[in-house]
Amino acid sequence: MTIGLVGRKVGMTRVFTDDGEAIPVTVVEVGGNRVTQIKTPATDGYSAIQVTFGERRASRVTKAQMGHLAKSGSLAGTLTREFSVSEVQVADISLGSVLPLDQFQVGQKVDVTGTTLGKGFTGAIKRHHFSSNRASHGNSLSHNSPGSIGMAQDPGRVFPGKRMAGHYGDDRRTTQNLEIVRIDNVRNLLLIKGAIPGSKGGHVIVKPAVKGGA
Repeated sequence: MTIGLVGRKVGMTRVFTDDGEAIPVTVVEVGGNRVTQIKTPATDGYSAIQVTFGERRASRVTKAQMGHLAKSGSLAGTLTREFSVSEVQVADISLGSVLPLDQFQVGQKVDVTGTTLGKGFTGAIKRHHFSSNRASHGNSLSHNSPGSIGMAQDPGRVFPGKRMAGHYGDDRRTTQNLEIVRIDNVRNLLLIKGAIPGSKGGHVIVKPAVKGGA
């Protein structure tokens, strides 16, 4: 299968190999991915499956969502995503089933998508990784300033897209070609080498790498 899984970022730790090497890993909980809808070319024009992850209270679900989930007999989830699959794969998936964790293997390369940490309104130095001025020798409160932003009389204006202060972070990002170091089938955990986007407890999407194989 090339279907991904929706999960939750637990945090980072490290694991040790047999020869004592420490490998930094991110722990991702991916259990309970329930199939809530199966889309086929005959009914929707393309092949895909809709998957929900986590649990949400009934009071937090609209009546339209409750009716949609009732068709598959699934509980409401905290995040619902869709994965494109082939018509052959759709035939092997049943509505309301739980996607298995064994579709991933140790050593496989995956792409992880998440929402980066939000930094709020940030200055140009931090936001765009500029170099700051010195903080002494007559520099009066401008060591962290972006400096001049304009030009001469021609064109006499600031061009759109000028890198200045503004909202930083809270963007959807994908980190590619990360290696699965360990799989915990009992606790439904994936231990992925390196860092992934997002904060602890945030939702992530793990899919087989598009640029690398197993």
